[in-house]
Amino acid sequence: MNFFRRIGSFFLDLIETTVIALAIFIIIYLFLFQPHQVRGNSMYPNFHDGEYILTDKASYHLREPKRGDVIIFHAPRNEEYDYIKRIIGLPGEIVSVKEGQILINHKILNEIYLPETYITNSGSFLQIGEDISIPEDQYFVLGDNRSYSSDSREWGLVPKTNIVGKAWLRYWPADRLGSISEVHYQVLSP
Repeated sequence: MNFFRRIGSFFLDLIETTVIALAIFIIIYLFLFQPHQVRGNSMYPNFHDGEYILTDKASYHLREPKRGDVIIFHAPRNEEYDYIKRIIGLPGEIVSVKEGQILINHKILNEIYLPETYITNSGSFLQIGEDISIPEDQYFVLGDNRSYSSDSREWGLVPKTNIVGKAWLRYWPADRLGSISEVHYQVLSP
């Protein structure tokens, strides 16, 4: 009889431990961090196809997104898919493209994370010479690989409600393991 109590106690402890571990995992997944896989080359050379990153889902509850943040968001045209892009334009700003460069409030944005040979072209939403005013709770996002990125130039602004979180940590492949660097922009040039 004592033997059966020990076995019963073991299985109850096992079930209890499993339920607690599962609850902790669900809380972390729903509210703090979520894994994502980079799909495609729209963020090359800074992010490669097939890389795995952890998304910080909590920080935008404490602060507003800022320029340079790499975010994961529900795609505007099909919210079943998540995209990864970089925030370029913030609410209240004016974005335009001129001579292959992005302008914020009519000043050139110095994007030090892009190769000098990269050119930013216009799209169907943001055309050359046109100014786009960004309303409250909306963001203008671009892929780092400007020639191969479907982004705000094509389909428009990203509502804050679509943002899942900020790319925080690259964890696969192991040789590229590390936190995602913050971008600090130099003063915008006239």
